[in-house]
Amino acid sequence: MTQPPSPARLPRTVRLLVHALLWAGACQLAAAGAPPNATAAAVQNRCGWFDNPTPGNATLVDKDGEWTVGVQGGHQAEGKWPAFSKSRWVQTGNGSAGYGCACLKMSARPGTQEVATIVSARSQPLATCRNDKALAGQEPENPLK
Repeated sequence: MTQPPSPARLPRTVRLLVHALLWAGACQLAAAGAPPNATAAAVQNRCGWFDNPTPGNATLVDKDGEWTVGVQGGHQAEGKWPAFSKSRWVQTGNGSAGYGCACLKMSARPGTQEVATIVSARSQPLATCRNDKALAGQEPENPLK
């Protein structure tokens, strides 16, 4: 009974071909398990009211509606939330609860308004959102007023 040749004894071209086929198969399996367009989410700039009413909960309201950044105990976007100075943040409760005006360079999960990734974030003066006609009437409520 003859034994098959060990992988080290196969010609180099055959070994390369086997590795290429294995790699292609692995890539096909990985792509098949991913939801359609999962990697095709476009990065976009969105500016509006960044509201953080309670720990872990945050949204961005812009001209196109409300974008979910985080839900306590659930979805949380990858990346850092914007940092706000005192002059750019309206305190609405204890701790860090409040809102401000911000721009997020972000991508959303396809077909949703759920922020998947925050590439970068920057705060804006409150007046920027207050003077934006597309955001009229959208400033979050301040229960401390």
